[in-house]
Amino acid sequence: MIKISKQKRNKIILSIVGFVVFAIFIFPLYWMLVTSFKTQVEIFSIPTPIWPKNFTLEAYIKQLASSSDTFIGFKNSLIISLGAMAISTVLSIPASYGLARFRFKGKKVIILLFLITQMLPSTLVLTSLYIMFSGMDLLNKYLAPIIADATIGIPFSVIILRTYFLSIPKELDEAAKMDGCGHLKAFIKIMLPIARPGIIVSAVFSFMYAWGDLIYGITFITNPTMRPITSSIYNYVQQYQTLWNSTMAFGIIAISPVIIIFVSMQRYIVSGLTNGAVKA
Repeated sequence: MIKISKQKRNKIILSIVGFVVFAIFIFPLYWMLVTSFKTQVEIFSIPTPIWPKNFTLEAYIKQLASSSDTFIGFKNSLIISLGAMAISTVLSIPASYGLARFRFKGKKVIILLFLITQMLPSTLVLTSLYIMFSGMDLLNKYLAPIIADATIGIPFSVIILRTYFLSIPKELDEAAKMDGCGHLKAFIKIMLPIARPGIIVSAVFSFMYAWGDLIYGITFITNPTMRPITSSIYNYVQQYQTLWNSTMAFGIIAISPVIIIFVSMQRYIVSGLTNGAVKA
């Protein structure tokens, strides 16, 4: 009888548990993918097959057809997401650096307020933002959802970047001062290059928040040709049925930019999150 050491046994158990957890979390995405390749008849058949028997790309062909609104939604989401990412990243970098490097009264209160805003639902500020944007004549303009989505990305970016700047040794600041650099020059020449992984993480998450937004896009923009891609999900919910294969194909296409960004930026994202988690 082969004896297995306690350490190896624990490793095997953890691997099994990890695989089960992974399978549970990845199954909805798998089901979404296979459903997009099925026909409507096959989707409602009992029992529903795990893999499509009549494999079809009809749902994707409809999504990518010239008459589809998918490309218009893609363009609108790209404009809104890039704008929100730019605003939240540009504003959060100096704010997080100031909170990490300087001492002033009310600093802990400001950090606490940033943490509290992360707990508040988007709908809580929806009415007040609508009134503000209406008074500023920003409704039915890209700037309205851009600013609204930036308000979601800024608190998270500040929290991530602040802890990242805290992980950078203060000796670098002192060395820069000895070389004749002021705070601004040291910030631009030294801190920003070192904090690049953290900046990329905050930019990616800001983009992701804005890309997945639905409520701001449909509230502040009533013009269908200017709405983000997430609003197109309602096109497949009809009076008597829901076109599930088209809905799932649309979902796969809609999340593809986020998946591509995460895969291509994985090295920076892991580095930014781990290095930024050393200090609080």
